[in-house]
Amino acid sequence: MKLYSYFRSSAAYRVRIALNLKGLPHEIVPVHLLKGGGEQRTRDYLARNPAGLVPTLQEDDDWSLGQSLAIIEYLDEQYPGIALLPGDARGRARVRSIAQTIACDIHPLNNLRVLQYLKHTLAVGDQARDAWYRHWVGQGLAVIESLLARDSATGRFCHGETPGLADICLVPQVFNARRLSCMLEGLPTILRIEQACMELSAFQQAAPSAQIDAEN
Repeated sequence: MKLYSYFRSSAAYRVRIALNLKGLPHEIVPVHLLKGGGEQRTRDYLARNPAGLVPTLQEDDDWSLGQSLAIIEYLDEQYPGIALLPGDARGRARVRSIAQTIACDIHPLNNLRVLQYLKHTLAVGDQARDAWYRHWVGQGLAVIESLLARDSATGRFCHGETPGLADICLVPQVFNARRLSCMLEGLPTILRIEQACMELSAFQQAAPSAQIDAEN
Protein backbone atom coordinates (compact mmCIF):
# COMPACT_ATOMS: atom_id res chain seq x y z
CA MET A 1 0.00 0.00 0.00
CA LYS A 2 1.38 3.40 -1.04
CA LEU A 3 0.20 6.84 -0.02
CA TYR A 4 1.16 9.69 -2.32
CA SER A 5 1.48 12.55 0.12
CA TYR A 6 2.81 16.06 0.69
CA PHE A 7 3.95 16.74 4.23
CA ARG A 8 1.93 19.96 4.68
CA SER A 9 -1.22 18.82 2.86
CA SER A 10 -4.01 18.60 5.43
CA ALA A 11 -5.87 16.10 3.24
CA ALA A 12 -2.83 13.80 3.10
CA TYR A 13 -2.30 14.37 6.83
CA ARG A 14 -5.80 12.97 7.45
CA VAL A 15 -5.05 9.74 5.63
CA ARG A 16 -1.68 9.34 7.37
CA ILE A 17 -3.49 9.50 10.72
CA ALA A 18 -6.08 6.96 9.59
CA LEU A 19 -3.43 4.51 8.38
CA ASN A 20 -1.57 4.87 11.67
CA LEU A 21 -4.67 4.43 13.83
CA LYS A 22 -5.48 1.24 11.97
CA GLY A 23 -1.88 0.02 12.12
CA LEU A 24 -1.75 -0.56 8.36
CA PRO A 25 1.73 -0.92 6.84
CA HIS A 26 2.25 1.58 4.04
CA GLU A 27 4.88 3.45 2.08
CA ILE A 28 4.82 7.24 1.86
CA VAL A 29 5.61 8.52 -1.64
CA PRO A 30 6.31 12.27 -1.47
CA VAL A 31 4.69 14.51 -4.09
CA HIS A 32 6.06 18.04 -3.83
CA LEU A 33 3.30 20.51 -4.63
CA LEU A 34 5.65 23.43 -5.39
CA LYS A 35 8.91 22.15 -6.91
CA GLY A 36 9.13 22.32 -10.67
CA GLY A 37 5.65 23.76 -10.96
CA GLY A 38 4.24 20.95 -8.83
CA GLU A 39 4.92 17.24 -9.09
CA GLN A 40 1.18 16.61 -8.86
CA ARG A 41 0.94 17.96 -12.43
CA THR A 42 3.29 15.43 -14.00
CA ARG A 43 1.95 12.91 -16.52
CA ASP A 44 2.81 9.96 -14.28
CA TYR A 45 0.96 11.38 -11.30
CA LEU A 46 -2.08 12.46 -13.30
CA ALA A 47 -2.36 8.88 -14.54
CA ARG A 48 -2.93 7.88 -10.90
CA ASN A 49 -5.07 10.85 -9.92
CA PRO A 50 -6.55 12.91 -12.79
CA ALA A 51 -7.48 15.69 -10.35
CA GLY A 52 -3.79 16.37 -9.72
CA LEU A 53 -4.31 16.48 -5.97
CA VAL A 54 -2.93 14.67 -2.95
CA PRO A 55 -3.46 12.27 -1.36
CA THR A 56 -3.71 9.24 -3.59
CA LEU A 57 -3.85 5.77 -2.09
CA GLN A 58 -2.47 3.01 -4.31
CA GLU A 59 -3.24 -0.57 -3.41
CA ASP A 60 -1.98 -3.08 -5.96
CA ASP A 61 -0.42 -1.80 -9.18
CA ASP A 62 -3.68 -1.16 -11.00
CA TRP A 63 -5.93 0.36 -8.32
CA SER A 64 -5.75 3.84 -6.81
CA LEU A 65 -8.14 6.20 -5.06
CA GLY A 66 -8.17 9.94 -4.44
CA GLN A 67 -10.15 12.15 -2.02
CA SER A 68 -9.16 11.81 1.61
CA LEU A 69 -12.63 11.10 3.05
CA ALA A 70 -13.30 8.42 0.43
CA ILE A 71 -9.91 6.86 1.19
CA ILE A 72 -10.55 6.86 4.94
CA GLU A 73 -14.00 5.31 4.60
CA TYR A 74 -12.58 2.69 2.23
CA LEU A 75 -9.90 1.81 4.79
CA ASP A 76 -12.55 1.61 7.49
CA GLU A 77 -14.65 -0.82 5.45
CA GLN A 78 -11.79 -2.87 4.02
CA TYR A 79 -9.83 -3.15 7.28
CA PRO A 80 -12.51 -3.07 10.00
CA GLY A 81 -10.41 -4.00 13.04
CA ILE A 82 -10.20 -0.51 14.57
CA ALA A 83 -13.31 1.48 13.64
CA LEU A 84 -13.04 5.12 12.64
CA LEU A 85 -16.83 5.61 12.60
CA PRO A 86 -19.35 4.88 15.37
CA GLY A 87 -21.47 1.74 15.32
CA ASP A 88 -24.84 3.53 15.25
CA ALA A 89 -26.41 5.47 12.39
CA ARG A 90 -26.86 8.73 14.30
CA GLY A 91 -23.31 8.59 15.61
CA ARG A 92 -21.94 8.03 12.11
CA ALA A 93 -24.05 10.90 10.78
CA ARG A 94 -22.77 13.24 13.52
CA VAL A 95 -19.14 12.34 12.90
CA ARG A 96 -19.55 12.74 9.13
CA SER A 97 -21.20 16.13 9.70
CA ILE A 98 -18.20 17.37 11.68
CA ALA A 99 -15.71 15.88 9.22
CA GLN A 100 -17.50 17.32 6.20
CA THR A 101 -17.79 20.76 7.76
CA ILE A 102 -14.00 20.76 7.82
CA ALA A 103 -13.30 18.95 4.55
CA CYS A 104 -16.07 20.56 2.47
CA ASP A 105 -16.70 23.99 4.04
CA ILE A 106 -13.32 25.10 5.45
CA HIS A 107 -10.55 23.33 3.57
CA PRO A 108 -11.56 24.02 -0.07
CA LEU A 109 -11.47 27.78 0.56
CA ASN A 110 -7.92 27.81 1.88
CA ASN A 111 -5.99 25.01 0.22
CA LEU A 112 -2.83 25.69 -1.79
CA ARG A 113 -4.34 25.93 -5.26
CA VAL A 114 -6.97 28.44 -4.09
CA LEU A 115 -4.36 30.60 -2.36
CA GLN A 116 -2.12 30.43 -5.45
CA TYR A 117 -5.03 31.47 -7.68
CA LEU A 118 -5.81 34.41 -5.43
CA LYS A 119 -2.18 35.56 -5.50
CA HIS A 120 -1.02 34.80 -9.03
CA THR A 121 -4.20 35.07 -11.13
CA LEU A 122 -6.32 37.59 -9.26
CA ALA A 123 -3.26 39.57 -8.03
CA VAL A 124 -4.45 39.56 -4.42
CA GLY A 125 -1.70 40.80 -2.13
CA ASP A 126 -0.22 38.65 0.61
CA GLN A 127 -1.96 40.56 3.39
CA ALA A 128 -5.39 40.29 1.76
CA ARG A 129 -4.81 36.63 0.88
CA ASP A 130 -3.91 35.82 4.49
CA ALA A 131 -6.98 37.75 5.69
CA TRP A 132 -9.11 35.60 3.36
CA TYR A 133 -7.57 32.48 4.86
CA ARG A 134 -8.07 33.56 8.46
CA HIS A 135 -11.66 34.65 7.85
CA TRP A 136 -12.82 31.31 6.47
CA VAL A 137 -10.83 29.20 8.92
CA GLY A 138 -12.04 31.26 11.86
CA GLN A 139 -15.66 31.10 10.75
CA GLY A 140 -15.51 27.35 10.12
CA LEU A 141 -13.74 26.44 13.35
CA ALA A 142 -16.28 28.49 15.31
CA VAL A 143 -19.00 26.26 13.86
CA ILE A 144 -17.04 23.14 14.84
CA GLU A 145 -16.54 24.49 18.37
CA SER A 146 -20.30 25.01 18.71
CA LEU A 147 -21.08 21.52 17.39
CA LEU A 148 -18.66 19.94 19.84
CA ALA A 149 -19.33 22.06 22.92
CA ARG A 150 -23.10 21.69 22.92
CA ASP A 151 -23.34 17.94 22.39
CA SER A 152 -23.07 15.35 25.14
CA ALA A 153 -21.70 12.87 22.57
CA THR A 154 -18.43 14.80 22.68
CA GLY A 155 -16.01 13.08 25.03
CA ARG A 156 -12.25 13.09 25.26
CA PHE A 157 -12.38 13.13 21.47
CA CYS A 158 -14.90 14.55 19.00
CA HIS A 159 -17.20 11.57 19.52
CA GLY A 160 -16.77 9.60 22.70
CA GLU A 161 -13.56 8.27 24.16
CA THR A 162 -11.73 7.01 21.06
CA PRO A 163 -10.43 9.00 18.09
CA GLY A 164 -12.16 8.67 14.74
CA LEU A 165 -12.94 10.38 11.46
CA ALA A 166 -13.87 13.75 12.99
CA ASP A 167 -10.60 13.95 14.95
CA ILE A 168 -8.68 12.85 11.86
CA CYS A 169 -10.05 15.91 10.04
CA LEU A 170 -9.84 18.33 12.97
CA VAL A 171 -6.17 17.99 13.89
CA PRO A 172 -4.74 18.87 10.44
CA GLN A 173 -7.06 21.86 10.17
CA VAL A 174 -5.89 23.18 13.54
CA PHE A 175 -2.28 22.65 12.43
CA ASN A 176 -2.91 24.76 9.34
CA ALA A 177 -4.69 27.42 11.38
CA ARG A 178 -1.67 27.76 13.65
CA ARG A 179 0.72 27.92 10.72
CA LEU A 180 -1.19 30.90 9.32
CA SER A 181 -1.50 32.59 12.74
CA CYS A 182 -5.27 32.21 13.11
CA MET A 183 -6.83 33.14 16.44
CA LEU A 184 -7.67 29.99 18.40
CA GLU A 185 -8.22 31.34 21.90
CA GLY A 186 -12.02 31.11 21.68
CA LEU A 187 -12.01 27.40 20.82
CA PRO A 188 -11.45 25.57 24.14
CA THR A 189 -13.19 22.33 23.14
CA ILE A 190 -11.25 22.06 19.90
CA LEU A 191 -7.94 22.74 21.64
CA ARG A 192 -8.69 20.20 24.36
CA ILE A 193 -9.48 17.51 21.80
CA GLU A 194 -6.43 18.39 19.71
CA GLN A 195 -4.23 18.00 22.78
CA ALA A 196 -5.75 14.58 23.52
CA CYS A 197 -5.12 13.50 19.93
CA MET A 198 -1.52 14.68 19.90
CA GLU A 199 -0.76 12.52 22.92
CA LEU A 200 -1.24 9.48 20.66
CA SER A 201 1.59 8.09 18.54
CA ALA A 202 -0.72 7.69 15.53
CA PHE A 203 -1.17 11.45 15.38
CA GLN A 204 2.42 12.27 16.28
CA GLN A 205 3.83 10.05 13.53
CA ALA A 206 1.45 11.57 10.97
CA ALA A 207 2.43 15.16 11.78
CA PRO A 208 4.06 17.20 9.00
CA SER A 209 7.32 17.56 10.92
CA ALA A 210 7.65 13.75 11.17
CA GLN A 211 7.45 13.14 7.41
CA ILE A 212 10.34 12.13 5.18
CA ASP A 213 9.72 15.16 2.95
CA ALA A 214 9.37 17.65 5.81
CA GLU A 215 10.79 21.14 5.29
CA ASN A 216 11.10 24.15 7.57
